[in-house]
Amino acid sequence: MFAKVAEEGSFAAAARVMGVSVPTVSRAVARLEERLGGRLFNRTSRQLALTEFGQSMAAKASEMYRQAEEVESEAHELSVQPRGQVRLAVPMSFGLRWVTPLMPELIRQFPELSVDLHLSDASVDLIADGFDAALRIAALPDSSLVARRLCAVTQYLVASPAYLAEQGVPQHPRELTSRQCFSYAYRARSQVWRFTHDSGAQEDIVPSGPLRVTNSDALLPPLLAGLGIAELPEFMAAEYLKDGRLIHLLDEWSMTQGGLYFVTPTSRSRPLKVKVLSDFFAKHLSEPEWRWPRWSLNHFIYEMMVFILCCFDYSCVSLLLLHAADTRLVLKTGALVS
Repeated sequence: MFAKVAEEGSFAAAARVMGVSVPTVSRAVARLEERLGGRLFNRTSRQLALTEFGQSMAAKASEMYRQAEEVESEAHELSVQPRGQVRLAVPMSFGLRWVTPLMPELIRQFPELSVDLHLSDASVDLIADGFDAALRIAALPDSSLVARRLCAVTQYLVASPAYLAEQGVPQHPRELTSRQCFSYAYRARSQVWRFTHDSGAQEDIVPSGPLRVTNSDALLPPLLAGLGIAELPEFMAAEYLKDGRLIHLLDEWSMTQGGLYFVTPTSRSRPLKVKVLSDFFAKHLSEPEWRWPRWSLNHFIYEMMVFILCCFDYSCVSLLLLHAADTRLVLKTGALVS
């Protein structure tokens, strides 16, 4: 009880937190002072302050109290279902595509668990903002947090076939400085695009263009309209790469690869409700369905189209572009100009 009084600053506050009477707390502190042979608090009618001896004992007492709470909490959790509210922060685009579809199963599996799902691309301070956990996509997670890596997340440089037909296919990252590029405001490395060649060579460029967004979904309309080039995470780009609406550029160059992490403020006394959430996402997101490339006839044809654009100089060539729409194959004819 001494630790709780020291933490709360008064006998009354400590009594309320612990659910006992003020005299009970007062007597317990008096007995402890008697056993230790020294005063822990200086008391007046208006103020309660730790003595020098009390200050030396308070940190040790608080640590003992915390350990006792952990033991009690762990023992309780062994015999009960995970319950209570978990405040979870998730990036907007990723959350809508891959987290919210998992919510029905989570609710059925853990009926006494309540998830307060915060969807935003802006990075939140887990401790200051009171979050229990977050899913984060980053090259390196914040070292002050405890991170569990769920899977790799690849970034792709993409453009539409229409854009490549009109503007040509870039062969080197340096060419991007003269191209119209769209950028994402919350990149981990500001606005620098870093490329690594298969040979190990690196190239950094700062893209420029008419659009900078705080949510990656806002990049899709101008990309699909053939107006420029952008970087997209694999979990967004895959569906468009598979059906040919977007083309992967600079195959021999890779962009910085990040990871999907389940992060928490601390590993100490992690509640069962947070542990089961971590395990749930590890089960469902460690082998993600968004992986690309998954080689198919459509993918092969589009890769050949890009190869032809790269190798030949022509003013107008008609190509048959194979496009998968649902389960049907639709032939489209387009004029490509390099």
